[in-house]
Amino acid sequence: MPPHDHDHDHAHDHGHTHPDLTRNQTLVMTTLVEAGGPLSAYSILDRLRGEGMRAPLQVYRALDKLVDFGLVHRLESLNAFVACRNPDCEAHETVAFAICERCGAVTEISDDGLAERLRDIAGAAGFALTKSTVELRGLCRTCGTA
Repeated sequence: MPPHDHDHDHAHDHGHTHPDLTRNQTLVMTTLVEAGGPLSAYSILDRLRGEGMRAPLQVYRALDKLVDFGLVHRLESLNAFVACRNPDCEAHETVAFAICERCGAVTEISDDGLAERLRDIAGAAGFALTKSTVELRGLCRTCGTA
C-alpha cells in the first residue's frame, strides 16, 4: 500500500490509538460513530455519496482497514459494521455484542471471564483460540420491559 499523503483528514480520537487514517477511512469512521449503531456497507455508501464516495469497493477497503486497526467491528449476523465503543478493546481477545432483536440496539461487552471460558472450551477441542467475537441476540432492557 502506498504511503499516505499528508493532505488527508484525520479521524477524531475515539479512545483508540491508531495510525493516520486516509480521507475515506475517516469518512467511514465518522459515519459509523455518528450513526451510533450498526450500518451495512451500502448504508455507509449512501450516506457518503455527497462526499464523493461512489463505489462499494471504496467503502469496503476503508472498512477492512478500520477493522484491522480495531476501530470498527463487523457484526456477522447483521452483515453490518459498528464503531468500537470500548477504548481498550484491542487488549481483549474476546468481544461480545448484545444485539436487540426489537429495536436493533447494539451493546459492546468485554468480559475476561467469557474470554477465559471460551479459551478453555477451544483448548478442550484441541484448538488454540487467538481471537473471538460473540453475538448475543435477544431483547435489551428497554424492549424487554415494554
